[in-house]
Amino acid sequence: MPKLSSFAARALQRQIQDGQFARGSMLPGQRALAASLGISRSALREAVSTLEALGLLHIQPGKGVFVADGAVRATADLPASPMFDDPQVVFQFRAIVEPGAAALAAQRADAQGLKRLADIQHAMEEALHQQDLLAASEADLAFHLAIAEIAGNAMLASVIHSLEAPIAHSLRLPFADPDSEWMPALEHRVVLDAVVAHDTAAAHRAMRRHIASAAARVGLSLDLPVLESSMPLPLTPSTTGVTP
Repeated sequence: MPKLSSFAARALQRQIQDGQFARGSMLPGQRALAASLGISRSALREAVSTLEALGLLHIQPGKGVFVADGAVRATADLPASPMFDDPQVVFQFRAIVEPGAAALAAQRADAQGLKRLADIQHAMEEALHQQDLLAASEADLAFHLAIAEIAGNAMLASVIHSLEAPIAHSLRLPFADPDSEWMPALEHRVVLDAVVAHDTAAAHRAMRRHIASAAARVGLSLDLPVLESSMPLPLTPSTTGVTP
């Protein structure tokens, strides 16, 4: 996100978590809220869209923006993806492309790349411990972008980066369920373990299962082809120290 909208999203998340805006309450109008945050209304709209994807806000057209009431979000109520209205399209694309990136990353990752992934993983877990869903989702995106870059294929990295907005949106959606908000980090651990082990097949399976599981957590079925190499992979990471 641009700097101003990121600032606004952080400020609003903090106000919601601090109880300044109660569950189910309506936020002030765009003009007043933007003025109170010292940002433009366009930056505010992007911040609100981000927090809606994370499940913290709910936009009711013609009525206003409301703090989420804690109810489980129905699949039919998923906010539309940037560039593509249907989030399922984005998840399916990612489930086809990103496992290959993970396999290449496992094959090519050097010590610097492995440290980069480990640092991002640590940042994501710390954000979850702090209940900072915005920071967790940003680390989530950073992990997937890093995998694409460490894969070492310039065209692949370019395609992933060009679709950063819809990919980031798809990563935010599963955080709306507080009962499973740790699952992305736990699944990243499995991918990271495979990359560290330079196990290309395991990295491919782990990333494919991670994306399919994330889609399932928001009620989407990806209708992916069955691959002979897609053997079940336990979600229990070999690395210790991850405590939801």
